[in-house]
Amino acid sequence: MAAHLSNGSTASAYTMRTLPKSNVFTSKLPPDPAFPTPADSHKAPRETLGPRLVKGALYTYVRPEITHSPELLAVSARAMKDLGLAEGEEKSDDFKSVVAGNNMIGWDDENEEGVYPWAQCYGGYQFGQWAGQLGDGRAISLFETTNPATNNRYEIQLKGAGKTPYSRFADGKAVLRSSIREFVVSEYLNAISIPSTRALALTLCPRSRVVRERVEPGAIVTRFAPSWLRLGTFDLIRMRGDRPLMRQLADYSAENVLGGWEALPAKLSDPSPDSPLNTETTTGIPRDTLEGSGKDIENRYARLYREVVRRNAKTVAAWQAYGFMNGVLNTDNTSLMGLSIDFGPFAFLDTFDPTYTPNHDDHSLRYSYRNQPTIIWWNLVRFGEALGELIGSGAGVDKEQFVEKGIQEDEAKELVERAENLIEKAGEEYKAVFMGEYKRLMTLRLGLKTFKDSDFEELFSEWLDLMEAHELDFHHCFRRMSGVKLQDLESDEARKDVAGRFFAKEPPRDETPARERVAKWLKKWGERVREDWGEGKDGERETEMAKVNPKFIPRSWVLDELIERVEKKEERDILQGVMKMTLNPFEESWGWNESEEERLCGDVPKYKGMMQCSCSS
Repeated sequence: MAAHLSNGSTASAYTMRTLPKSNVFTSKLPPDPAFPTPADSHKAPRETLGPRLVKGALYTYVRPEITHSPELLAVSARAMKDLGLAEGEEKSDDFKSVVAGNNMIGWDDENEEGVYPWAQCYGGYQFGQWAGQLGDGRAISLFETTNPATNNRYEIQLKGAGKTPYSRFADGKAVLRSSIREFVVSEYLNAISIPSTRALALTLCPRSRVVRERVEPGAIVTRFAPSWLRLGTFDLIRMRGDRPLMRQLADYSAENVLGGWEALPAKLSDPSPDSPLNTETTTGIPRDTLEGSGKDIENRYARLYREVVRRNAKTVAAWQAYGFMNGVLNTDNTSLMGLSIDFGPFAFLDTFDPTYTPNHDDHSLRYSYRNQPTIIWWNLVRFGEALGELIGSGAGVDKEQFVEKGIQEDEAKELVERAENLIEKAGEEYKAVFMGEYKRLMTLRLGLKTFKDSDFEELFSEWLDLMEAHELDFHHCFRRMSGVKLQDLESDEARKDVAGRFFAKEPPRDETPARERVAKWLKKWGERVREDWGEGKDGERETEMAKVNPKFIPRSWVLDELIERVEKKEERDILQGVMKMTLNPFEESWGWNESEEERLCGDVPKYKGMMQCSCSS
């Protein structure tokens, strides 16, 4: 089925049933030996598929539990389009039954063929400590699909669909509260161009009563991503000493997830944080080509490591530029592809406070805003250690003796030195890529065309410092700046007047010094704007700034109110309205309820700022 576009071209528009389906992950990687085929799992009673240790495998075939009386609460129109689903398909019985876990639409039960659902096996470091086997304890992947119009392949997954071998002592369910949060933030991050897993649908499971801090209604989020592989996937294999599986997974990751060996990057020519970087370039180096000499020599697995490092560096730079915090950056919550993933106690900044953590269990502030770049690098070092034997083997990575038996004792010292050196060099690139992306985004958010070295201290750092000192709203400060015209900054008094635009309805206690400090900063900013744009370009600059500084942010208080109104008051229209804002956060208005729109985009209500929540979901 194809839908014709206004320009005469066509785009695929499928039903849930006709959507192209594949299972590259399960066809190329080893299954749970207890249920080696879909038929083995399908014939087993559902209760036998519960928690246990799974070794030598990367997944278990497991079907979702049946959901009784499901209610489809919301669908992302953007996700429908990106998957290639036809407009209106969300109203079909097939769609509703699939996203509720009641229809394994890719599997032919009668002939025992097709694509059978699965749950991934992985481990992870949690709060810096090894936690052992974790895995998809409440997530079950249904199938992969490739949109022919874009050639993008996604793995579609249900979160909250029942127990798996990786559920440990939990019930495999997800509560409505956390499901609403994940559904909204997944699509919001994508809308502001931060790499993220996605959300297609939100389904209420009214007869599923889930016990967390209290008894809560259950829900299922239908989510999707190009890959759900995490750094924790490699951690578990390393801890178990499974050399063949480590190599198999690394090969799969390069060849089927990250675009092929030839797409992986070589060393940056200048890894210093101040160097101009084009982190999108690839080298086209054949898989057997080696770079460097001695302890610096790099094989293809070193380039795999570099790619993962760079992807995560760019993502955490975007988090910092937009004031987003994951809240629990364990290695099992860190994506191989550098996607924002697994949204528990996440939050966006309200006022600017670098020490803020949205996780009320994070007493050491390990996952606070200011620590995110450091923690992601800590996770990437663990990933480097998992790949250590492969990246440290250099030119000998394909020698038969190494492949079969591993490193010899007399070669161990050289291998360790080479691996450590490569991880250290990758750390330099991590800093460089992070800083390059952060500078790029902050330059755009401040309405500038170019970056100058002096901008970092005089504009970026001072802007954040004054926001922190005077408790100014992080997001409002950027959005409201776009409306400041150069003619508004002609005098010191005029600049002090403009400074008031950045205050909440209740101005800072130290309003006079705050105005003076903001006015001083505005003078420097105005000079840089004039330098980059010249005179008479305020309208053009405002348009460009509005494209990168969202008006709507799904803050914690907004999500709490949304949850209350959907769960307790059974309101549904509010969810549809918030999703309009979520998918188009840069707009000035959304046409569903003007007063509600302005309230949800306005000042944070008293006593509702910088909220914290738990990991439970």
